[in-house]
Amino acid sequence: MLAWRPRNSLQSLQRQDRELKQQVDSLLSESRSKGALEAIKRRDIYQRCIQLKQAIDENKNALQKLNKADEPAPVGNYHQKKEEELRLLDKLTHQLQGLAMSISRKNRTETEALTEREEDDDFAEEDEEDEEEDDDDEESEESDGEEEETGEEEKQENEYIAVGDFTAQQTGDLTFKKGEILHIIERNPDGWWMGKNAKGDKGLVPRTYLEPCHKEGPESSEEGSDGDVALRDETAEGTQVKQRTDSQWSTVRKALSEHVQQINTVDVLTTMGAIPAGFRPSTLFQLLEEGNQFQARYFLQPELTPSQLAFKDLMWDAKTGTIRSRPSRVSLILTLWSCKMIPVPGGSIQVLSRHVRLCLFDGSKVLSNIHTVRATWQPKKPKTWTFSPQVTGTLPCLLDGDCFIRSNSSSPDLGILFELGISYIRNSTGERGELSCGWVFLKLFDASGIPIPAKTYELFLNGGTPAEKGVEVDPSVSRRAHGSVFYQMMTMRRQPQLLVKLRSLNRRSRDLLSLLPETLIGSMCYIHLLIFYRQILGDVLLKDRMSMQSADLISNPVLATFPELLQQPDVMDALRCSWAEKESTLKRSEKRDREFLKAVFLQVYHDCAVPLLHSTLLPSFRWAEEETEAARWKVITDFLKQNQENQGALQALLSSEGVHEPFDISEQTYDFLDEVRRKQLDNGGHDPQLP
Repeated sequence: MLAWRPRNSLQSLQRQDRELKQQVDSLLSESRSKGALEAIKRRDIYQRCIQLKQAIDENKNALQKLNKADEPAPVGNYHQKKEEELRLLDKLTHQLQGLAMSISRKNRTETEALTEREEDDDFAEEDEEDEEEDDDDEESEESDGEEEETGEEEKQENEYIAVGDFTAQQTGDLTFKKGEILHIIERNPDGWWMGKNAKGDKGLVPRTYLEPCHKEGPESSEEGSDGDVALRDETAEGTQVKQRTDSQWSTVRKALSEHVQQINTVDVLTTMGAIPAGFRPSTLFQLLEEGNQFQARYFLQPELTPSQLAFKDLMWDAKTGTIRSRPSRVSLILTLWSCKMIPVPGGSIQVLSRHVRLCLFDGSKVLSNIHTVRATWQPKKPKTWTFSPQVTGTLPCLLDGDCFIRSNSSSPDLGILFELGISYIRNSTGERGELSCGWVFLKLFDASGIPIPAKTYELFLNGGTPAEKGVEVDPSVSRRAHGSVFYQMMTMRRQPQLLVKLRSLNRRSRDLLSLLPETLIGSMCYIHLLIFYRQILGDVLLKDRMSMQSADLISNPVLATFPELLQQPDVMDALRCSWAEKESTLKRSEKRDREFLKAVFLQVYHDCAVPLLHSTLLPSFRWAEEETEAARWKVITDFLKQNQENQGALQALLSSEGVHEPFDISEQTYDFLDEVRRKQLDNGGHDPQLP
């Protein structure tokens, strides 16, 4: 029989924490021994750092799960003692990270390490001498000017900017805020440096919260006095720009600072061990944030021919009385199956969403909209992500793993770029962000131009960004395995990978896809709604327009508002559910009548989507915010229930309880020329490149 193991209690974890503190103190003392450590000794210390870090993480997880009610005996000041233990474990973690970072930095030799330590001591002594000379001696202006210049340069080298808030954990620590400038007096090898703030307060600060701070000198200030724009220090260590009064430059400056801040945050998380070294800020998420040219609504609009006199991808078929089918070079259905062995972030960040973003790609340019599919996972298997093929009923379309893909690009390198990502929030600062957990590119044609076969593909993920090569997602599990064939096979099984299946099209699927725009990626669960939109678009622009040369505004709420549903997937779900419910009541003969179906769809759309899009009760859509998503879905379900009880939305629209936004003419009018101009403006006359 297995021996009985008592449950964790606060007292037992306190004892374990004290033992861990003794081991960390012993390791730090050993690392401070005189002279340079031998390479073998450094490796031993580094391995012990990793082992201690794992033990600390286990204790921290166990401590966070403790509840006062689970204690075998009453404990006074329970929550205060628990917080003290958590702060102790955090400090031990910072000490180990600083020590590991100092050991592994560029594998420096003993001589280099000694030289660098001596130079740091010399810098500290010179700073003290310069301060004394500045206070006691002011006789010669020229000599003083030179000394001040030198002192200023050295001062700047010792000035760092805080990339996050830090609260003192023990006596002797220095509390600081994000963005605060600190002067570093002493650099300790354990990663805890002696710093001084602007008020003159001194204390220990964690190295992982600091980035070098470079100030501009008087010469650069004079050069910028004429109003020219100049950027300096555009690196991950800090981006500084000169002041401009115009609003456009303030927007650019804000975007630059946010981008650099995100890179700094990822560096800090990597150094802390919260994420693997191969994680990066999400490339496809950045593209989505830049503008509309990567949104699905952008590609849903009809495109004009080069002559601007006709539509390129929307033509009328007089025989069938509807829009003409258009075959394309790529027309397929892709099923996302699962993701395996995806590294789990540390406890310092909370994951809000796990998802896959995909788009058409030719190796350098994004050629389609960026489509996002959210993954699900089980706490027992956090490294495995799964998807929901064939979404039906009330399941969100965000979970639909079945995706249609259309493209008419002639590029020989055309393929699909997949990027696995997470949306997260930092527990310590509340900062939100988006990280790439790996990417892979599936080329759709071989060297001779033949399409790849329809089958299941196991795609091993790359780390970094699509612009980087040879980066692994988690270097601790290297692909470059040595040894027996069996060992290599076991190593490959531990690699992060994405499983996808390319499905061959039957006649019905091929006919459906041929009614869509030439380039578009989306979910199969709402493809029939997109086709309704395209057919109504053809009726309005090609069949019912009085003159093909007319560019007047068109009164049609469906054409004016339907593209917004692609930005609000829960409203698309509401329309999908309402249409499925209505369609189930139709007779078989009615389902075969195309014109009758369009008329019924228009009625469902006006009863469902139009009121929801302009209701003040519906909070603004926010990605990966669970509370907002739940609040929106409650409003939507309540509205749909009222519609069902009242057989339409008329009563809800006329009710005094339903408050809507002020009427705007854009809700009613569709301007296809404006949409074309917006596409040309967003595209800027060139293909979008990866950053």
